Amino acid sequence: MRVGIALGSNLGDRLANLSAARKGIVDLVGGKALRMSPVYETEAVGCEPRAGKFLNAVLEIEYDGDSTELLEELIRVEESLGRDRDHARNVSRKIDIDFLYADELNVQNERLQLPHPRMHLRRFVLQPLADIRPELVLPNQTKSVRELLAQIQDSTKVIHFAEKW
Repeated sequence: MRVGIALGSNLGDRLANLSAARKGIVDLVGGKALRMSPVYETEAVGCEPRAGKFLNAVLEIEYDGDSTELLEELIRVEESLGRDRDHARNVSRKIDIDFLYADELNVQNERLQLPHPRMHLRRFVLQPLADIRPELVLPNQTKSVRELLAQIQDSTKVIHFAEKW
């Protein structure tokens, strides 16, 4: 199945953190990365005061296993890069990996929600996703990623940071 994964970092060497996360994810799926967005820089949304800017990107991979197992693998990648699972919500972090979608799967349980329940509201997710899958229509949506991005009303700036990473 095709799987979308968002990456973010606002602590340390942010670009190196994204690259290390990408490598960990690609390694766990045996090199089956299909698409990779450019990297964007955004203000921290909902974080502590004076939090540093985030770098954000989206990967699409091919994965043949169970979606819950993939979530566990993504958590292990985060932990291997220094992410503490007991962190407070919406605080600065070295790496953040979010499981966005898996083909047409619609999963809603206490462990996993697919598609990601807030991704359609987040410019910092939709902009990089629109670069790699603009016509994608997610489960529970009637509009494409491009259309969802166009209708976001917030003033959050998403600035192109790096094409290659």
